[in-house]
Amino acid sequence: QVQLVESGGGLVQAGGSLRLSCAASGRTFSTYVMGWFRQAPGKEREFLAAIRWSGTDTYYANSLKGRFTISRDNAKNTVYLQMNSLKPGDTAVYYCAAGLVTSTRATTYDYWGQGTQVTVSS
Repeated sequence: QVQLVESGGGLVQAGGSLRLSCAASGRTFSTYVMGWFRQAPGKEREFLAAIRWSGTDTYYANSLKGRFTISRDNAKNTVYLQMNSLKPGDTAVYYCAAGLVTSTRATTYDYWGQGTQVTVSS
């Protein structure tokens, strides 16, 4: 069982940066693939990035064009999403997720956080 709690969301102006954190409970955190997704009103949940247990294998949505960086600290049971050059279109609820398979599909992740709101003003 893994419990996930996101933090770090908020209101930021276009062009600004935010770093989201996802704190996980459970002794087996390091064995899970961690992913970040987002969901805007009226839209489907969108894959952003994933990172395998080693921290060296990372995967990103092509649409991000290098603006976001995922990382993890297994000693702290925490995964991060650094977001730079934010745009109003990045406004959404951001979720972290844990699973056993590296995937861009939300259905393959077993555990989800409650989400954190990110709002980017123009």
